Amino acid sequence: MASPSGRTPLAERVEELLATGGPLPIVAAGDPVLRRGTEPFEGQLEPALLARFVEALRVTMHAAPGVGLAAPQVGVELRIAVIEDPAPVPDEIRLARGRVPQPFRVLVNPSYEPVGTARAAFFEGCLSVPGWQAVVARHAEVRLRAQDEHGRPVDEVFTGWPARIVQHETDHLDGTLYLDRAEPRSLSSNEAMTERWTQPTPETAARELGFELP
Repeated sequence: MASPSGRTPLAERVEELLATGGPLPIVAAGDPVLRRGTEPFEGQLEPALLARFVEALRVTMHAAPGVGLAAPQVGVELRIAVIEDPAPVPDEIRLARGRVPQPFRVLVNPSYEPVGTARAAFFEGCLSVPGWQAVVARHAEVRLRAQDEHGRPVDEVFTGWPARIVQHETDHLDGTLYLDRAEPRSLSSNEAMTERWTQPTPETAARELGFELP
């Protein structure tokens, strides 16, 4: 039976989504689901279904490939995201961006707040905006509060690239895309990134494209 709003209950929609198996289709920018925000997870999926959904997010993130994926990116308006970053980058980039490996983690009902006033600006992209990257200035350090998939509390400070991932994925759950925070003049195709902007920091891009860094 349909819900009062006329929509199929969320658990049924997740079951239908998972029925095909394998990586899930990733929703592209322009779909309203990426802009509506999400409802807090309060047991809408029973534990076995939640575990299957989390595994599907993991498989989809790996297949894309990406370092994070939020539930709205597969069409599900729940406050759940996953992150994982093996950080296979040269030392020069690792040091400049503070990019260190992150194990697979599930973030349920996450929120973040800045720690200090420092900001860092780097190119970033999004699986829902394929083919493009832009410079985003984000908090260099954030405190994340959430639960894991078993309901255990998470209260942790993230710095460097992991802080950027946390902010990017949590923003998705609020209906915010990275482009909303990006420097418009920095917008570059993946081809331009490969040809021109492979430096560890975006200083050269800022100078040649005409935008300021924090």
